Amino acid sequence: MSVESTSAPAVQEKKKEALFSKKNIRTLRDPLDDNNPITVQVLGICSALAVTVQVKPALIMAVGVIFVTAFSNLITSLLRNSIPNRVRIIVQLIIVATLVTIVDQVLKAYMFDVSKKLSVFVGLIITNCIVMGRLEAFALAQKPWPSFLDGVGNGVGYGIILVVVAIFRELFGAGTLMGYHVIPQWAYDHGYVNNGLMVLPPAALFVIGVYIWAQRSWNKKLVNVS
Repeated sequence: MSVESTSAPAVQEKKKEALFSKKNIRTLRDPLDDNNPITVQVLGICSALAVTVQVKPALIMAVGVIFVTAFSNLITSLLRNSIPNRVRIIVQLIIVATLVTIVDQVLKAYMFDVSKKLSVFVGLIITNCIVMGRLEAFALAQKPWPSFLDGVGNGVGYGIILVVVAIFRELFGAGTLMGYHVIPQWAYDHGYVNNGLMVLPPAALFVIGVYIWAQRSWNKKLVNVS
């Protein structure tokens, strides 16, 4: 009897997980609704109040946060086995600070007017709870690709709320969107007045509150989330 016939069956090599497997898609999609960083995790509220008076700064801030969360997750995951546990926070801060500095310098070079409007809030991405939270909760324990997707998902989930809030605040507070007048002049001629409350920070809380109410109305999985 040959050796081949008597030997145990060879263990099949474990198949590599597809780049966009169901698990990875869920990692990317969950922060958009079921586990949104602002409306479910209640993180990043400060910047949601400060940079949502107009759509353009909110959109630029959202893109900056997506870049930082995605690549900080990726870099941290690549280094996760080399980072001593005692200094992991310092290493994470260095990674995030480097990426934020890149965003800040690009804005100052190519969008100086937006950079002035965002002011210190770009720098405060370094201490954003969403960024640091995903590094601690996900990137330090997961492989690079899922970590990258998690960063993109949380950044986009954050950005969606920023842009939605900014649309309502700019539209009803100034009658414009992206700086272009949307409400026609005849509406003002017939007594329409811009809502001054919408340009104040508390208005962002009102809009976010309405969004949370609507989100829990269509997504029954969040009814008992507190």
